[in-house]
This record gives sequence, structure tokens and C-alpha cells, in this order.
Amino acid sequence: MSYIEKKYLDKINDIFEKELPPWEDYLLELLNKRSINVADNVAKVCADCTKNVNVILKQFYPEIKDMDEKLKIKSRLNFYFDLIDYLTDFIRNIENFNKISQEYYQTLIDFIKKKENLISGKYRDICKLELTSFYDKQVRDNLERILEEKFNLKHREFFTFGSLEEEIKKIAKIAGADTVKIRKASESDKDNLLNSTNSVIIYTNSSNSEEIVKNIEKELKNYLESKGYKVKSIKSALLTDAKLLPDNP
Repeated sequence: MSYIEKKYLDKINDIFEKELPPWEDYLLELLNKRSINVADNVAKVCADCTKNVNVILKQFYPEIKDMDEKLKIKSRLNFYFDLIDYLTDFIRNIENFNKISQEYYQTLIDFIKKKENLISGKYRDICKLELTSFYDKQVRDNLERILEEKFNLKHREFFTFGSLEEEIKKIAKIAGADTVKIRKASESDKDNLLNSTNSVIIYTNSSNSEEIVKNIEKELKNYLESKGYKVKSIKSALLTDAKLLPDNP
């Protein structure tokens, strides 16, 4: 490892081990109050995390050549990418609806507390695959060939890391849903609304707020349509042609 690479690696580790942890502790303290009055303070934490992540990503990470170190850094960065997304949604939902469900707070708290397990498990696996795909010419060539074939066939099943069902439920809960269920479409669903319907996504919100329900619907529609699926909304549910795995009864 070169001198400059070692120097930048030390700076990255300082940010991960000294700069960010105090902000995480402060964030947990704020979230445990379960109050919308902490929104401004959460926004400051989000801004600081974003600043530190950008410093690593733009100034130091490009100089790291050692693959093992790149994997460690990238795994941690992916945790913070998701944390920043969570905090941004938190702030946006308070601004739009002035209310956050108790489950929403708990989701954020659990996510932060599971940081090290997520980094060493989920994020490491994702990043290992990403780095292999990026640096391995044969893997890149195979991936490009598969994507080209899918594009030519107008196939809508995009490559994704993680379960589509899990992403749908995560997005719905962040948007304010208390429960999210997925079931197979019945014949009446197909006949009455969307002939190509394969799945029905049902969500509930205990506050019965029309604004929150509309936000859940909007976020799910935007996500599914970005993946190329057809979506149609009915009361507290979405019909889609995506072939989702139904929940166990």
C-alpha cells in the first residue's frame, strides 16, 4: 500500500470511527423522544452524515486500490446511504404531514442499532457482488450480454440486489403504513380493474389520514413504475402486474 493510500485510509477510518458515531448516538437520543419537534435536529444530523460521506466518496475513496479495504469502505458507505435516505424521508414526511407513526420511529432506531450486523452481512454481500461485477471483465461481459437480451426482449425483470417484496414493504412503512400485505390477484381483480394484474398490495394506516394514505400510494406507484411495472390504485391497495410472492396466510 502506497503512502498516499495509507494516509487516505487513515482519514476514512477516522471519519467512520470518530466523526460519525457521536452523531449516531445523538440521533438515537432524538428518535427515542418520538416527537416531531426533533425534526430540525434530525436534519442537522442528516446534513453532517451527508457531508462526511461526500468527503470519503469524493476525496479519499478513489485513491484506495486494495480490494479488501475497498470492500470494507463501500459496505459502510452503503449503510450511510440508506441512513441518509431514511432521515430525508423522515424530515419530508414531517414537513408534509406533521405526523410520524410510532412504528416509523422504531424502524429507524432498529436500523441504527443493527448497523454493524448490516455492514458485515447484507451490505458486505451486496458490495462484494458490485465490486466483482465492476472489476471482473468476464462478469461485466456476461452481465452486459444478459441485460442486452432482456432489453431486446422488452423484459421488465430488472437486476436488483435484495427482495422486491422487502423493498415494497420498506417503502410503504417509511411512507406511513402500519401494515403491508401482498396477495395473489383473484379473477375478480383481473376482470374488474386490470387484466394483467398478478399481485395486490394492501396497506393500512391506523390514523386513517387521507394524506398519509395518498403518500403511501404515491411512493409505491413511483417505485413500481420506475421498475417498469403497471400499477393501478384502489382503496388502500395497489394492483400490479409484478409477480410478487404472496405473504403466508
